[in-house]
Amino acid sequence: MRKYFIFLFLGALRLVALVFWRREVRWVGGVPAGDPWRGYRVVCLLNHTSLFEWLFISVVPLRFVWWVARHGVVPAAEKTLNRPLVGWFFRFIAAHVVSITRERDHTWREVLTRIDPDSMVLILPEGRMMRRNGLDSEGRPMTVRGGIADILEATPGGAMLVAYSGGLHHVQAPGERLPRPFRTLRMNLERLDLAAYREELRRAAGTDAAFKRAVVADLERRRDLHCPTEENRARGTACEPVSPPGMAS
Repeated sequence: MRKYFIFLFLGALRLVALVFWRREVRWVGGVPAGDPWRGYRVVCLLNHTSLFEWLFISVVPLRFVWWVARHGVVPAAEKTLNRPLVGWFFRFIAAHVVSITRERDHTWREVLTRIDPDSMVLILPEGRMMRRNGLDSEGRPMTVRGGIADILEATPGGAMLVAYSGGLHHVQAPGERLPRPFRTLRMNLERLDLAAYREELRRAAGTDAAFKRAVVADLERRRDLHCPTEENRARGTACEPVSPPGMAS
């Protein structure tokens, strides 16, 4: 029963996003052959800037939303889930929303135990939001945390969708209560084969101990190169524009 409620909830959010915001979506290297929305086991969103990143649900088709409702696993910050209203909201964005601390403890192990042959992990690997000054809430540069490497190792096959956000400070920045409608949401997408990606980084790393550092460095490089920020858009992009899914997709 829960999966149907989550699907209806996410479907309603998707409708709101489709009605009140415009979208500009591109694929890195061109649109993947076949159905570009099938076979994902990991979804990695880079450039975390706002609690309103759920608006990007308007980028994906309904069949993708249904899979999230049935098999989605989302690690969510304990701090966020403990908020009175915001916490309730985020507890219903996927089949399994796991509260995690910022430590490598039992909460992170709970995330890994949720990964099964059908699961799809959705993660924001930077682990905190960028403020308007380009830094996190403690004034540190935005970096990718190493936990994403654990997820890659726990997921043997399938594909990873890397979603590069253009940033949402023009819609809602941390500390602001209400979003600004009728703005453009920009996102670049890239499909990676998990097994091939993992093997490539393992060869580059040389040792198991260096694998995590290799994953972090590669995702930060991809983020800085492919996120459709104002700077990157001014420089030009090799991404192929596509029409995002409509209301009935």
